[in-house]
Amino acid sequence: MKIVDTFPHAVREIPHTEVPMPDGTRLAARIWMPEEAESAPVPAILEYLPYRKNDFTAARDATMQPYLAGHGYAVVRLDLRGAGDSEGVMPDEYLPQELQDGVDAIAWIAAQPWCDGSVGMIGISWGGFNGLQVAALQPPALKAIVTLCSTDDRYADDVHYMGGCLLGEQLSWSSIMFGRNSLPPDPANVGERWREMWMERLKGSGLWLKNWLEHQTRDAFWKHGSVCEDWSAIRIPVYAVSGWPDGYCRAVFRLMENLQGPKKGLVGPWAHRYPHIGEPGPAIGFLQEELRWWDHWLKGRDTGIMDEPMLRLYRMNSAEPAGHYEYREGEWIAEPSWPSPNVRQAEYLLAADRSLAPEGGRPQGVCEHSSPPDVGMASGKWCGYSKPGDAPLDKRRDDAGSLTFETAPLDEPLDIAGDAQVVLDLEVDRPVAQLAVRLSDVHPDGRSTRVTFGILNLTHRDGHEHPEPLEPGRRYTIGVPMKHVAQRFRPGHRVRLVLSTNYFPMIWPAPERVTIRVHTEASRLILPVRGPVPEDAALRPFEGPEGAPPFPKEVLEQPDEYWEIVEDARTGAMEMRLADGAGRVHFPGNDLTTYAQGTERYRIEPADIGSATGHTRWRYEMARGDWHIATETETVLTADETDFIVRARLRAWEGDALVHEQEWDERIPRHLV
Repeated sequence: MKIVDTFPHAVREIPHTEVPMPDGTRLAARIWMPEEAESAPVPAILEYLPYRKNDFTAARDATMQPYLAGHGYAVVRLDLRGAGDSEGVMPDEYLPQELQDGVDAIAWIAAQPWCDGSVGMIGISWGGFNGLQVAALQPPALKAIVTLCSTDDRYADDVHYMGGCLLGEQLSWSSIMFGRNSLPPDPANVGERWREMWMERLKGSGLWLKNWLEHQTRDAFWKHGSVCEDWSAIRIPVYAVSGWPDGYCRAVFRLMENLQGPKKGLVGPWAHRYPHIGEPGPAIGFLQEELRWWDHWLKGRDTGIMDEPMLRLYRMNSAEPAGHYEYREGEWIAEPSWPSPNVRQAEYLLAADRSLAPEGGRPQGVCEHSSPPDVGMASGKWCGYSKPGDAPLDKRRDDAGSLTFETAPLDEPLDIAGDAQVVLDLEVDRPVAQLAVRLSDVHPDGRSTRVTFGILNLTHRDGHEHPEPLEPGRRYTIGVPMKHVAQRFRPGHRVRLVLSTNYFPMIWPAPERVTIRVHTEASRLILPVRGPVPEDAALRPFEGPEGAPPFPKEVLEQPDEYWEIVEDARTGAMEMRLADGAGRVHFPGNDLTTYAQGTERYRIEPADIGSATGHTRWRYEMARGDWHIATETETVLTADETDFIVRARLRAWEGDALVHEQEWDERIPRHLV
């Protein structure tokens, strides 16, 4: 990334200020603006997050917010109620109070002397979610948003559930927030109130994993904050951005299809990251792209951005399987609308000899299959962060434990763009069953790279609100959509469709091991095939990535980082182990030292589908001078045939004194999951 330190406007920074809410609660903000903004007001851009403006996002913010401020905007980084230096408690995500605070904060920003009354909202992940949700509440001053790595449907596409199956990511993410929610505000900003605020958080934040497990279907809990419930509520322009390894790319396509106002979409090769620091590369000049959007909608300048195609996609080329990619070869393509006039649905027929072909004439019959419990260990993360190890590995071992159908070697390139789908005529032998379907690129030497995947709890075959148990032996027609992707299969490669009855730890196993019987004569794979589009060659190239100078910090201790899949040769048990964190970092600007380290383990026995276990730990520390606090959280998730079982522990220290300890031992009934 090119570092830019000279801008059209000199930048003034306010490291800490407080935004009053109508109920008297004060939310903490960091603000950057042109030095002359109070005499020459400018539009404002809000990013509204729980991730602590002073430490967790400080380094990232430094490269982004001054850049925007230097180009004539006031940028406000606001901590949610109960997070960072903001007052209050945060007992869950996207609650009505959070969204109302966002509306009230926008009104406060618009009324400041340095703001001209127009406000935009941007955010990645949490901030992308609440950007859409706040936009649906229609605060008058909010004129446009940029939403990255977010969703319109909290049940369909988030870390909780996919296709009605419980994601392992739910344990992972709830554990991260369990640890972060245990942290106090910074005494340097809130004074002696810090201890009282800390105790309020420790006692009031609760166990989010329990909250989420208590809602296993698409009920009112998930409909709240899902803007797809009323598309017409969003009346302002929306720029939606994601990446193929990200967990949220499907939402971009739904937003482009359903939003009724001005809209643009962008999906690159990146994981869960801003595109100017996007990995896998190529990263792009997203801050420049963002400025074109804001200048158009907040300043009324004709930047040409709305004259360009509605949806830009990065079509990736075949790649060898790897747990991490720094770069993906490919090219940018564009669509004038979604669904696209450039994409046709091509059917490939399944056959009893495990072939996959666009024409019939193959032997038909029944293929019976039951996957070993460890199928899925090479799956990587549901939401990729481009951490080494979190992309799917060579899928040959998982494929060997699955039911596969495969084309002959391709004579010419095959391009797809959109959501593949498999339609199966099948029967099962248990009332609760799940199906993981994958599309893989099989290289001439046999290596298998996962291209996309889909998951369905078969009790949710008719919808996610009211699941119904399966009738063993009865035949069903089941459709399983896969994540959107744009991909080229090279000549000489094969397209492989892979079906498995479990995919742990990406999804939690069904209560019992399941056998499926696929009747091939009425089963098919539907691929979104895209032919050559001459207009792709004339697309405006993105600029190279730029950013403001990084935030000064000293890394005192590197984090422990690993990602490994371990097989116990004595028992055959398989375990995925990973470690991640930020290490120990000192910020000279505020003399704060922080520490963050986490581990996750997911284990399953070879002959016992009910042996699945997830175990997470996080330790956080904050220190300045003789002030030092530390917290440790631990969560264990298991299940039997009737219940999910959660055991969790929270401990907090001030200096050497243990000041708070709490334990949970919860059983949550399984509802056809």
